[in-house]
Amino acid sequence: MYSNPSSSFMPEEDLLYTILADLKRTVGEYTTATTESSCPAVRQMFTDLTNSTLKMQGELYTLMSQLNMYSTASPALRQEVQKQLQQSQQSQQKLQHFVQQKLGQSAHHAVPQHLVQGQAAQHQPPSVYM
Repeated sequence: MYSNPSSSFMPEEDLLYTILADLKRTVGEYTTATTESSCPAVRQMFTDLTNSTLKMQGELYTLMSQLNMYSTASPALRQEVQKQLQQSQQSQQKLQHFVQQKLGQSAHHAVPQHLVQGQAAQHQPPSVYM
């Protein structure tokens, strides 16, 4: 059955919100699939799908924002961002300590050194508007 384009089953703004939410959910699922893939080709496929879905989500968000359909949250306070960053760094240090302890207990399981030494800590945190 064909529908008349002028009689939509839901307002355009609601439809766009639904699509945006689905894109966000899909990115999370693709990310999980990527991290759980052991086959390099499958991992690359999910990485590509994640990236293209992120691009679509960003474009839809930009469109909705330009049409005043989506309002952003107020800027984060620098103090709150610093607090969250410190908590993340403490969690990372605890994890590194735990991994090092476990490596000492079972030396026959090789784990790449860059994972133990916290290569992720070398990356800069994303910029936040303050």
